[in-house]
Amino acid sequence: MKIRKLFVLTALLPFMGGNAYATTYQLPENPNDNIVTQYQNRLALERSDQEETLLDVALRHLLGQNEIVRLNQKLDRWEVKKGDMVRLANRRILPDTPHNGITLNISEFRMYHYPANQPGTVMSYAHGVGRQDWKTPLGETKIIKKIKDPSWHPPESIRKEHAANGDPLPEVVPPGPHNPLGAHALYLNLPGEYRIHGTDIDKIFGIGMQITHGCVRMYPDDIKELFGNVDVGTPVYLVKQPIKVGWLDNTLYIEVHPDLQGEEISDGQRREDAFKLIQKATKQEMPEVDQKALSLALKELTGDPVAIYEGVPPNLEVTPPAATLPVETMPVIEEISPPKDMPSPAPALIKKGSGDGYYHGD
Repeated sequence: MKIRKLFVLTALLPFMGGNAYATTYQLPENPNDNIVTQYQNRLALERSDQEETLLDVALRHLLGQNEIVRLNQKLDRWEVKKGDMVRLANRRILPDTPHNGITLNISEFRMYHYPANQPGTVMSYAHGVGRQDWKTPLGETKIIKKIKDPSWHPPESIRKEHAANGDPLPEVVPPGPHNPLGAHALYLNLPGEYRIHGTDIDKIFGIGMQITHGCVRMYPDDIKELFGNVDVGTPVYLVKQPIKVGWLDNTLYIEVHPDLQGEEISDGQRREDAFKLIQKATKQEMPEVDQKALSLALKELTGDPVAIYEGVPPNLEVTPPAATLPVETMPVIEEISPPKDMPSPAPALIKKGSGDGYYHGD
């Protein structure tokens, strides 16, 4: 079936200096829906006011490196020119987990925190996960300890790895700017000292990638905020959901992320997995989806929700659709002048030509 194309008002966001903080979304009021939106009916763009990299833009908006690259596949990761339009994340399909505590979707490099003291909201954060040879574990656990300014006691296995690479580690790394744990750490009830923690200044651009020895690494501002908003005992769900489907205003969307390194599947298997989720969401054996839109989502792997089906969520009441404007109406760009005092791009800690940019840290 063909999906009604919605008019999209494109928001040109101002160049943001200073600290940005994780996005807080309002959970949908409609029980049918499980998609959150930051800019209602808008495509979030930012016009670059200086020569920079996509990594600089990601850091400014606290997005992950893989995420910003997937959304801007026609831009050079290392050379964003002045005046270039950079696409940012807007809508997200919530992972298929309980809406309480913390959910870490490893495939998405993104965390969803449902704060107990802010019912009806979810806070979303980018994070790094374990490399293919040091995988982040999956399953349900909880926070058992919180430590500010932690020391790092690298395990013998990690010390041997660093020594073999000519980068020996001490038995204890004290708190400070070069401590891989950063300034805050949340310890999980898992064997092996797995934590959700910050990062050191040397690896700030590695957020949103497979970079760690299994821990979950976050931006300093993000972990500081999360640290202050969670208690010991908070449940944590670690899942791997590269494909998510969700309803919004009687339209079913699909969100597809690339496979993790070392876990690649065939295009046929990805399509089969997607169709199983669509069948589950619609409770139909052969739902009449927009095959062109579905195929494009499965090919491009942008991680951006794509509309593929219009109908009524099964066993739920019909809700009025969102207001739309004519398809032929061209998108409008709302220009917002950047502030006069613009910061310089962040230090280029990863240079063009230095491999894939993957870090090998804690």
